[in-house]
Amino acid sequence: MGQIRYTEFQTLPATGTRAPLLTVAVPNARWSVDFVHDQFAQGRRFRVFNMIDDVTKECLAAVVDTSISGRRVASELCAVIARRGKPGLIVSDHGTEFTSNAMLAWTEEAGVLWHFIAPGKPMQNGICEAFNSKMRDDLLNETLFHGLDHARAVVADWVADYNAERPHSALSYQTPAAFAAQLTAMGDRLHATETFRRSPIAPAAQQRQTQPRTPASVG
Repeated sequence: MGQIRYTEFQTLPATGTRAPLLTVAVPNARWSVDFVHDQFAQGRRFRVFNMIDDVTKECLAAVVDTSISGRRVASELCAVIARRGKPGLIVSDHGTEFTSNAMLAWTEEAGVLWHFIAPGKPMQNGICEAFNSKMRDDLLNETLFHGLDHARAVVADWVADYNAERPHSALSYQTPAAFAAQLTAMGDRLHATETFRRSPIAPAAQQRQTQPRTPASVG
């Protein structure tokens, strides 16, 4: 079985941990994925598989089901890639769905870079964690779900509102959909004039400077 490939990393000065380096502000530069859990009124548990574009903050998918395997995760990723294009990188924790043989095979076949965050460091996947927290506070904790169809409909409505109606402080109080459209339009204009320059999100690592040694004095 092939191994998941990695990209270059940066060291976060506040924590000393390593995280994937995101250098350009364009849609699909990096996605993050994670699960959030809840239960129906009768007590049966269900899961929501969330997929986030880390640059635009869009929720690309929120898949609701009682069981979601690694094979299902790969299938849902394929569906989003088919309509949106391939991401530069996907970030996740070490959940069994993401480390399964099905996912290892899929990343090789699809040619998608995948990065696992350090164990016990959920904030290395902080964008998706923040989205999960908002979904739980605004929706899951406030809703009594009567079944799978009801949960899917309610989650879909909430995601549509999140993407298109809710201003996001990290996007200068634009909605994720409006911010994504702005970046896409800007990219199209710059490509058309052959002056496209990607906006930096994080500085690239600096090259190490080597100073010549001064010979020791003799005598």
